[in-house]
Amino acid sequence: MVLVAMVLVACSTPPPSTTATATASPSATPSRSLPSGEPSPTATPEPPLSLDLPPHRDTRRVSYTISPAVPADGNGKITVKVTNLTDERVTEIVLRWPTALDQTLFLAPFAPASSRLTDALVQPWTKWVNGPGEMGEPAGTTSLGWGPLDPGATLTIPIVVTRRAPGPVAFDLQFLAGEALLTSDEGGPAETRVSVP
Repeated sequence: MVLVAMVLVACSTPPPSTTATATASPSATPSRSLPSGEPSPTATPEPPLSLDLPPHRDTRRVSYTISPAVPADGNGKITVKVTNLTDERVTEIVLRWPTALDQTLFLAPFAPASSRLTDALVQPWTKWVNGPGEMGEPAGTTSLGWGPLDPGATLTIPIVVTRRAPGPVAFDLQFLAGEALLTSDEGGPAETRVSVP
């Protein structure tokens, strides 16, 4: 009888658990309320090397692709392809970016060479404007123009990049017809953010 009771007690005792015991997770950090008189958070500032939208718009639509090929520690090229999606000619496509980009990357229509000095006026680009007030150029912007761009045509624009400082950089690039911002294929302003590693 005692033996039967011991067997029953042994059978009724559960075996030790082989599962790990969960540890308590740390409690969430309590939220901080602002005392009266402390300023409320402000809006996120514009990213560096951004551009304001020009006041004038052009309803002609263009599509574009940007292909940067600039090594992190050297010079390279950014290839821009722009397609005219309308049945009207765009006399001049103007690319615009922040002049402050020059501190990191200097963009130019071609690499300097002695052979170009003799025929510098015969180039696929039409103007190089840098600085406030020149030909209507807004302060802090640089513009470079090519053209014309016929209806349905695609213009391939190679931009030579000279690296002046190491590290990644991102900047706004706008597509204009003269001083009017063109329209993207999606119906918005024809501008994009370009990132170079």
